[in-house]
Amino acid sequence: MKITIVGAGYVGLSTAVLLAQKNEVITLDIIKEKVEMINNRKSPIIDKEIEEYLANKELNLRATTDNYKAFQNVDYVVISTPTNYDSEKNCFNTRTVEAVIANVLAINPETVMIIKSTVPVGYTERIKEMFKTDNIIYSPEFLREGKALYDNLYPSRIVIGENSERARVFVDLLVEGGEKENTDVLFMNSTEAEAIKLFSNTYLAMRVAYFNELDTFAELRGLDTKLVIDGVCLDPRIGNHYNNPSFGYGGYCLTKDTKQLRANYSDVQNNIIGAIVDANRTRKDHIADQIIARKPEVVGVHRLTMKKDSDNFRGSSIQGVMKRIKDKGIEVVVYEPTFQDEHFFNSRVIKDLDEFKSVSDIIITNRLSDEIRDVTNKIYTRDLYCRD
Repeated sequence: MKITIVGAGYVGLSTAVLLAQKNEVITLDIIKEKVEMINNRKSPIIDKEIEEYLANKELNLRATTDNYKAFQNVDYVVISTPTNYDSEKNCFNTRTVEAVIANVLAINPETVMIIKSTVPVGYTERIKEMFKTDNIIYSPEFLREGKALYDNLYPSRIVIGENSERARVFVDLLVEGGEKENTDVLFMNSTEAEAIKLFSNTYLAMRVAYFNELDTFAELRGLDTKLVIDGVCLDPRIGNHYNNPSFGYGGYCLTKDTKQLRANYSDVQNNIIGAIVDANRTRKDHIADQIIARKPEVVGVHRLTMKKDSDNFRGSSIQGVMKRIKDKGIEVVVYEPTFQDEHFFNSRVIKDLDEFKSVSDIIITNRLSDEIRDVTNKIYTRDLYCRD
């Protein structure tokens, strides 16, 4: 098969590498530096498996910035462009997806487009009517930052928003590229597939919010949070996973997906969905209050990223904590080795770790790292398990 993947982020690049093992794959991206890196078999994002596969596997993969080269004579176009949440419109901004669809229809109207970008519930049916084409299928991704290719190789499930021969062919390509035996595959309509994506991420956000609120209670009441969580999670119905407290859920997906699902509930009665979004805001308020109460002159932010082994800090919860601290007139400095500029939202970025430790009265970090354990007396974190 000849397949084009639009977007070289976590979703797009991991899907491209997966499929390029047994198919001819083109990656299309607007950033020339990313394209050059991929063509030189270097990963533009931090992901262990992607880096290893690009360096060591035989992949029929090339990258381009040219729409015509990307869309001409291909069987499938996979759309994995970013869809940020627009707080003014209370909806995902899907303009990048629509721009790709328009370009594909102008160059190769017979090809089948698979949307993997996250979209509102009901979007695919509306966009098919808008462009007067039936060649669009929605198929959600369920990938973790830094583990995207691994999660494609060993998928929790594959969901496809159409029950047809062309949908089955595409699913078979995903299965053939993976390592997992007996992968669960679900065929349905696109609207149901869209709902699965948003409800899955909102449930994960709810679990994060729950254990964060448990931690807030324990911290204010002088309880050992870890003991309480360990005791709660020994119940097999709850389980010992996704339970490590944090500064709030964040990253690129959970924040925007929960807001989108809440927006989809605008004319549907609910209590839980809206409360999940509110709980995350309250958690950041609590974290900031705990830091401000210590009356520091300089607060150091160690890493903007949400997770270990990730270079992505879009929508990270620590940024919300930073804003609240700065609003009180407290100076905030940042140590983030993946960020090259001198300032991050008017906060000084310190490149030297020892200098960063020295100037900071308190160091806040969402996930504890060995490189700052020598200044434990300065650290404020809610990371209890050193994972997730």
